[in-house]
Amino acid sequence: MARYRGPTDKLSRREGVELLLKGDRSFTDKSGFARRPYPPGQHGQGRSKFSEYGSQLREKQKVKRYYGLLEKQFRRTFFRAERKKGVTGENLLQLLESRLDNVVYRCGFAHSRAEGRQLVVHRHFELNGRKVGTPSITIKPGDVIEVREKSRKVQSIVSALEGVERRGMPTWLEVDKNAFKTTVKADPIRDEIQLPINEQLIVELYSK
Repeated sequence: MARYRGPTDKLSRREGVELLLKGDRSFTDKSGFARRPYPPGQHGQGRSKFSEYGSQLREKQKVKRYYGLLEKQFRRTFFRAERKKGVTGENLLQLLESRLDNVVYRCGFAHSRAEGRQLVVHRHFELNGRKVGTPSITIKPGDVIEVREKSRKVQSIVSALEGVERRGMPTWLEVDKNAFKTTVKADPIRDEIQLPINEQLIVELYSK
């Protein structure tokens, strides 16, 4: 499975916003973005002006990096959103939020989306009672995600659950921490995606 393996702090600095790629460290002043809130490279502290296309491209890159997708995956997700009824930009964010690896992160079983993806690939979870190992599965209302019995002592999962309140829990998920179980109550709501995203710029980019 292809994935980004480079330094994650540089991604946040490049996009000019904390992408929460370092888990709990992203919420402290020790994060790379907090220490150096300007783009990496020799000319990082210089003024940078973007054209209309440049702004659209940077927004797309930022959202890709939030959710840990490469270009091919992201483009495929966009075209799925375009085919759905409703507003394309909101459909896109709903599909990204509904990915299994993101739901594992959002419900508190992982410190970051990247860690959530790794835990899913290593088959630490069950979806509706069956083992699952594909991070891109789209979760639907009524689905139940559980940590497998033998994985409930995995330290990263336990520690992530202990600090979940700090990130906040979306209302479309219902988490039973004692049972290591999450129930999806509804589709993700745009108003609860508290990330600095302007999805319309992405729609304009792909509509060229």
